Amino acid sequence: MSTAHASKSVYGRDATACLMVSTEMFKHVFLTGPPGVGKTTLVQKACEALVSSGVGVEGFYTEEVRQGGRRVGFDVVTVTGERGHLSRIRDVAGASHGRQEYTVGQYVVDLPSFENLALPLFRNVGSADGGSRKVFVIDEIGKMELFSQSFIRAVRQTLDSSSCTILGTIPIPKGKPLGLVEEVRSRRDVKVFAVSKENRNAILQDILATLQECLKQTA
Repeated sequence: MSTAHASKSVYGRDATACLMVSTEMFKHVFLTGPPGVGKTTLVQKACEALVSSGVGVEGFYTEEVRQGGRRVGFDVVTVTGERGHLSRIRDVAGASHGRQEYTVGQYVVDLPSFENLALPLFRNVGSADGGSRKVFVIDEIGKMELFSQSFIRAVRQTLDSSSCTILGTIPIPKGKPLGLVEEVRSRRDVKVFAVSKENRNAILQDILATLQECLKQTA
């Protein structure tokens, strides 16, 4: 009797452990790596593959802006092609007309432009569309974007939402830790892929496979 009881207890424990493993799944995917390694390119390729397989994609990318071969700033570009300033180097940005100035290195961040384009995307992501699966792109959560407290709140709400899977990018740790970036990196429901020059051409299928598993959790 005691043997049977012991066996039952062990079985019960094992069953619970298996259940915990099976339900502890990733919900979001983030890429990290040094600047210029190709994170945005990978995100764009992943989105093309998702759209071709019938998955809805919304959100935004960050793209370099160049003039005469010189990088003069960054733009926010939505998945649907709308574009707005994120930052410009000081001699291109012009006067701030009395507004508080936010800077990262030589770049002046155009916070109103960023918020006007990016924040409505977050508000729309939870809108009803027949319950179809959806991926929301956040490229990236970095120093420039984190000047916006509204952006920080929107990212946190979307991470906790059940309405979509996030495909995003975060910078590698450097200098003073960025609070929200470290939150994302340490979340148990986030799978982080480290992108390097060595693996960037081979990692896409792993990213897509993980996203498909994430989408099953949010479907």
